[in-house]
Amino acid sequence: MKSITIKGSKRESVGKKATKALRNAGEVPCVLYGGENPLHFSAPEVSFNSLIYTPDVHTVILELEDGTKVNAVLQDIQFHPVTDAILHMDFYEFDDDQEITMEIPVHSEGVPKGVKNGGVLRFNLRRMKVRGLANKLPDYIVADVTPLKIGNKLYVTAVKSDDYNILHPDNTVICQVRTSRNIVTTDDDEDEVDAGDVPATEVNDEGAAAASNDG
Repeated sequence: MKSITIKGSKRESVGKKATKALRNAGEVPCVLYGGENPLHFSAPEVSFNSLIYTPDVHTVILELEDGTKVNAVLQDIQFHPVTDAILHMDFYEFDDDQEITMEIPVHSEGVPKGVKNGGVLRFNLRRMKVRGLANKLPDYIVADVTPLKIGNKLYVTAVKSDDYNILHPDNTVICQVRTSRNIVTTDDDEDEVDAGDVPATEVNDEGAAAASNDG
């Protein structure tokens, strides 16, 4: 997995006035956990753009002005309810030999057979929560959807890897091909599910619920 470097400064004062002054200066107050004590620091808001405003995921190399360098992952972020400005961020420090938990985006590969016949590919899970060593985690998880016919589902078991553990039940659906009004029947699809027999979308998390509502 790729890392991005964030250059920050330690915060000596963590009171409300100091925090407000930081934000007014375009800085984001942050806290790094995982060490002996929480480390308070700040960094320019623009330095987080490639971490926050992207579909990709990254680990972070935090560089402080005193020469301190640590590996970290973003744990939590708070936005202003009106302006969407970043108010606060929490990071967690990890070692190279320490497993971390990340949400990795899922990229589909291929064109499903069912889509060629008029079906529609619906994603229930756009990101997957996995756990492993940072240098073993991928930038994204590839889901080969080519074999899916109308009514077929792709489960998380189809993308298992020895490099990391998937933190979803085996029956969690990544995506499925659902029926549509444009179904085309071919000789190769004798075993496909009839329109009335297509099972409903399985909802396994909030992302699945959102995808299910699209259909």
